[in-house]
Amino acid sequence: MMQHDVRGLALSTDSAEAAAAFNAAIADYLEYRLSASEKVKQVLAADPDFSMGHILRGYFMLLIGSNATLPAAQKALAQAKTLAAGITPRETLHLAALEAWAAGDTIKACAVWEELLAAHPTDLLALRLQHFASFWLGRSAALRDLPAGVLPAWSADMPGYGNVLGMLAFGLEECGAYAEAEKAGREAVGHNGEDLWAIHAVAHVLEMQGRLKDGIAWLNQPAGTWSDRNPFKDHVWWHRALYSLEGGDFDRVLKLYDSEIEVDENGFYLDVQNAASLLLRLEFCGVDVGTRWELLASVAGKRLQDHVLAFTDTHFALALARGGRQEEANTLIGSLRSFGANPGDNSAAKVALPLTAPISEAMLAFAEKRHDRALELLLPLRYEWQGVGASHAQRDLFQQVVIEAAIGAGRTDLARLLLAERSQLKPNSLYSWQRYADVLETSGEAAKAAEARQRAASVRLH
Repeated sequence: MMQHDVRGLALSTDSAEAAAAFNAAIADYLEYRLSASEKVKQVLAADPDFSMGHILRGYFMLLIGSNATLPAAQKALAQAKTLAAGITPRETLHLAALEAWAAGDTIKACAVWEELLAAHPTDLLALRLQHFASFWLGRSAALRDLPAGVLPAWSADMPGYGNVLGMLAFGLEECGAYAEAEKAGREAVGHNGEDLWAIHAVAHVLEMQGRLKDGIAWLNQPAGTWSDRNPFKDHVWWHRALYSLEGGDFDRVLKLYDSEIEVDENGFYLDVQNAASLLLRLEFCGVDVGTRWELLASVAGKRLQDHVLAFTDTHFALALARGGRQEEANTLIGSLRSFGANPGDNSAAKVALPLTAPISEAMLAFAEKRHDRALELLLPLRYEWQGVGASHAQRDLFQQVVIEAAIGAGRTDLARLLLAERSQLKPNSLYSWQRYADVLETSGEAAKAAEARQRAASVRLH
């Protein structure tokens, strides 16, 4: 007899044990629990012929964001195909999405998940995967629209309702609807306090609004919290560090870096992003980060041709450049150009030449103090680089590089313009006001510089 998931969707297995493990695996995935992969093993142990179990394993391999796990994903895809006779139409669409994603066509995979959700709006796995992929494609509207579109099919008593709200909250935040986003995010956490994505969505709202003390209070957790979660927890700590960074509590930032954010030798892609961007932001604030770039550069040096997520590639280039590995940085940039030369349907390859390679080259040029070249590469992309994926808060690093390159190149008028813009948009950023004051002094505007320094003092955390 065919089993069903916890939301009533049919599963092509007659094993109640496999269905229970499948439900548990998705619940663990949505809460970023380390045990999710073990639950997939339990699914396939209970029913090795469950095609959707193999599809789920393939999805999990691709979520790791590295070509190192692509063979395992392709193997799972092949196994799922051999077992596809008799699976449901919904599961057939999941199989098509996995096939597209494994081939690098993330855009097509998103289209398939959207088609699936039109017919089955309570398929939480499809919604979360489409949300994940849209995030790394830089599609802010998709992050908002699809959760909004399926929400009427849900009720508050359905398992996973809070997760849908959390995704809607994040999409609203990325589209600038901060009040609505905060309301949805807090409601989501009220439904499920274990949902790190919803917690993270509210953290984004507080970051974008410069509500530093509110953000610290929201993420006020003891060290080691969420130790049973996968590396996404380190990204939540990264957000906690940003509040202290913007408020000038640099000792706290370094402690958080060393205890919660620093990468290990495995170099999970999100850890590299977190660590590299935080170190550079600290340096922009005049903080000596010591030898912390060395491990990052070592990890990046092993991933010179691992082009899966464009945003990750730019941070590999940053880590190599700041770690003094210029030759490897050039190798990475050359590899990106080759990768983008004949992109076909590969979504990451399509942005390699117009975005990923020039941003990566700009990271190297900036590290080598070739500030004019960094500006030449980055200025034309200021309103385009959303295409490399990630969030507004993460991509803000590129804007800071543009500002610092303008200062380094002696282009005071440009730097003043950019910092005037930034101080208006981020009025509670110590970095913004300090650098604005520096540039105003260079321009001979002493009174305005003094006012900017007063604003800097007013936002410093005490």
